[in-house]
Amino acid sequence: MEERYLRYNHLNEYLKNKFGERTLKICVDAGFSCPNRDGTCGTGGCIFCGEKGSGEHLKTYKTIKKQILEFLNSYRAERANKFIVYFQNFTNTYADLNTLKNRYDSAFIDNRIVGIQIATRPDCINDDIARLISSYSKEHYVCVELGLQTSNNTTAEFVNRGYYSSEFTKAVKILRSYGIDVICHIMIGLPNEDFDDTKETISFINMHDIQGIKIHSTYVIKGTKLYELYINGFYIPISLEDYLEQLTYVITHINPNIIIHRITGDAPKDLLVTPEWNLHKKLILNGLDRILRENNLYQGCYFK
Repeated sequence: MEERYLRYNHLNEYLKNKFGERTLKICVDAGFSCPNRDGTCGTGGCIFCGEKGSGEHLKTYKTIKKQILEFLNSYRAERANKFIVYFQNFTNTYADLNTLKNRYDSAFIDNRIVGIQIATRPDCINDDIARLISSYSKEHYVCVELGLQTSNNTTAEFVNRGYYSSEFTKAVKILRSYGIDVICHIMIGLPNEDFDDTKETISFINMHDIQGIKIHSTYVIKGTKLYELYINGFYIPISLEDYLEQLTYVITHINPNIIIHRITGDAPKDLLVTPEWNLHKKLILNGLDRILRENNLYQGCYFK
């Protein structure tokens, strides 16, 4: 087993243990919008978010079924026999219940699809939505990914997140009351934030009953408001050294039972402006492994 699997709870190993074999995600764009784009709670979206949300590489004009079939018929599907459909772009609980059900239903095209993962915002979770999502758990694995990014409400307002962190607490309670696994998404290196903000965010997360975490570096892509801040000298991206230091803190202080889904974000190569090191995933993986190994650190060793 790789060293990193021994130092922290790696998603690949978790899925292998859960489903008995390697299980991969299929990312889809289900055609949803976002409440801080259409004027419900704001316009323009988060300042780091591109025109297509977090899935800039996906093809919006294709149906969910077609996106899944294209993946399953490609070389990528040869690496596994089981798959989780990941509803990635924008807010995937932002619609009426009938629309949500129809789109979730369309993911289960055959028995190779063993679950769905739904990315959304905490302010777009309620009992009716949670009840619908939980209905799939009778036969499939389901989980919901909540984009927290930071617990700092001042930063949240600056990046145009559109909700207070108290909404995250409320959403987690609702989802967990229906037995739905919760994945928290955070970003390191947001504008005006420092190491102390990361520490506060991890302390905040540890107070919640969550089952997974995605840790992303903040990167600048073309066409975003963060790009405008960067080219005008109002934003300096985090260095690889600083990111690894804060990432190590997250791993060593997060609840040891939480599954680590990601330790960095994958920026689209054709849109990335900075930092350049974000394109080199092995630098981050190997860098974290080295720090943990050389200092005999592991997930949750400083968790309280």
